[in-house]
Amino acid sequence: MLNMRIMLAALQTESTQHVWTVAVLSGLGLFAVVGIILYFVARFFQDTRDEHSRKSVAAPPRTENPNAFIAASMHGVIQTLRDQEKELARLHRIEKERAEQTERLSEEVTRNMPAGLLVVNANGIISSANPAAEHVLGIKALGFRRYSEALGEDSELTTQVAECLKTGKIFRREEVKHNAPGGELRRLGVTISPIRRGEGKINGAICLLTDLTELAQLQQQVQLKENLAALGELSAGIAHEFKNALATISGYAQLIRAEQSDAAEAQEYAQNILEQTRNITHVVTEFLKYARPLDISTETVALQPIVERVVSEVAESMPQVRIRCEGPFGNVAGDEGFLRQALLNLVRNAAEASLDAAHGGRVLLRGEAVRGNDTSFQRITIFDNGAGISPDARDKLFHPFFTTKAKGTGLGLAVVQKIVIQHGGQVRARNRAEGGAAFIVTLPLSSGAAEAVESKQAVG
Repeated sequence: MLNMRIMLAALQTESTQHVWTVAVLSGLGLFAVVGIILYFVARFFQDTRDEHSRKSVAAPPRTENPNAFIAASMHGVIQTLRDQEKELARLHRIEKERAEQTERLSEEVTRNMPAGLLVVNANGIISSANPAAEHVLGIKALGFRRYSEALGEDSELTTQVAECLKTGKIFRREEVKHNAPGGELRRLGVTISPIRRGEGKINGAICLLTDLTELAQLQQQVQLKENLAALGELSAGIAHEFKNALATISGYAQLIRAEQSDAAEAQEYAQNILEQTRNITHVVTEFLKYARPLDISTETVALQPIVERVVSEVAESMPQVRIRCEGPFGNVAGDEGFLRQALLNLVRNAAEASLDAAHGGRVLLRGEAVRGNDTSFQRITIFDNGAGISPDARDKLFHPFFTTKAKGTGLGLAVVQKIVIQHGGQVRARNRAEGGAAFIVTLPLSSGAAEAVESKQAVG
């Protein structure tokens, strides 16, 4: 029993010594780890302090206090970070200002471009449109509208933009027709190309627009003058022979009708021959007026009396139509007789077109003197409230022998165009948004003309 107690005591003593041994070793190990960590921390702050000392103009004060040393080192690091933050902020501000300047420059270039610019995104929405595009198309507030709705579902321009968005096809210097909201038909030069990111899918389309209407009209005028010169030489002789033959036929018909014959049928035939020869003679005479070169004088012509006379004559022949004139009518160089004939044809056509208007026919002649730095011209617009110009007739209005009247010769508007062109002007037609048609005549103002006096005379 005693031996057992001695053995237990020995085991307990040995176990206690073992525990103390483990505890001492663990403490020594923990102390070593802490020492190593403190060593590296001190090295880190020492390196930071040395680096900061090299970059700073004035070195931080030396101290033997570890807390003060650590605080000074941390202060240097924070100051360096603040300096770097300020530098980054300065660079960011510079880049932002540069980006804003580039954007402003891009907007100014786009806004002042003489050509119209449309940008359509992949969803078919017009994301950008400059003022020139709105002017060329005659449409305001194009931005953020669907292009097919703004340009017209059936227009040539809509078709080309749709194909470009779908297939990526590029259209270079195409010429298309565009119907402006006011009813005016315009000819546009168009270049359309897709927007891609690298070789990826199509993200939109860019459309450049140029108004070629005036250029096309000038080309038509030049072509018309050349055709008229050739036509005049060819047709003068032919028409002369026609008139001689018609005069002979008419003479024999008059002899037959003058005979004391009981045959009523012969008398009727003779009368028909006379009527038809008169009609053909009238057509030939009108054709000669169109084909024969005009001998235009260059005297100064006051348009005001001519307009008032034309209004009075048409109003007397068609009292059911209210005809009036307003605005200034200046002086032009030309032939008074030819100018009166041209205006008379236009006003008479306008009155006839508005005869069947629901609330009564109305015709307005509006004058406007447009004076610029280089050119000054007289604009005369004849408005009516008739049925307007059909799409099929719009491109043929001024073609010889084209008419929409049952008994028309088709030479009235062709003669008007010839007279206006020979006077250095131009004439065009368009439909009005409120209904009816408008014919616009422009003539160069006489260089020495006095300021026109506005007239608001109403007739009818």
